[in-house]
Amino acid sequence: MADGAKKPPFVITIGRQFGSGGRELARALARDLGIDYYDKELLAEAAKRAGVNPRYFEETDERFPKFLHGLFSFAMGVTPMCYYTGASSITDDGLYKAVSDFLLQRAEESSFVVVGRTADYILRHHPRVVNVFVHAPVEECVRRITRRADAISAEKAEAMANRINKWRADYYNFFTDKRWGAADSYHITLDSSALPIEGCAEIVKQYLRLKDYI
Repeated sequence: MADGAKKPPFVITIGRQFGSGGRELARALARDLGIDYYDKELLAEAAKRAGVNPRYFEETDERFPKFLHGLFSFAMGVTPMCYYTGASSITDDGLYKAVSDFLLQRAEESSFVVVGRTADYILRHHPRVVNVFVHAPVEECVRRITRRADAISAEKAEAMANRINKWRADYYNFFTDKRWGAADSYHITLDSSALPIEGCAEIVKQYLRLKDYI
């Protein structure tokens, strides 16, 4: 690439255990790199594209479909994906397809950081993606959860973390052919208890430099 030429877009995807600081890391990376950040914003855009009430998207966000009345496959411009039919199939299918379509389009246009929603799988054919998974010991996650007042006691915080991690794992494992949290599903896995978030961000940025993405 000639000196001064603009580099192609890249994407950082962040998978995370609940309470591990993955969202905080994503925000730090977006801020430091001057690129877009997608989390709940992604749901709002997906809801708009699918013509669905955004509240429904939030209620079903990263949760395994509850009713599997029948399975069928259709291509989303990448590879066949698995979906289900049922009373709420339009909205559930619309959620995943709208999120996928939006991410695929944006990845061609600009760089960004995205949290969760199987983004690493959706963008698996993109040539400039860095997939990160953030985890931490349960006691560290509990401290973070209680500190931000998501739960008022350590016992409730741990129960919440277990429940939400199960939702995320079931969702990820259903919509992809990979395993949530498994090291071989990602380029980088980080224990956020080992370094401050700024240190974790530096590791990801150094990886980007070595790959010549930035």
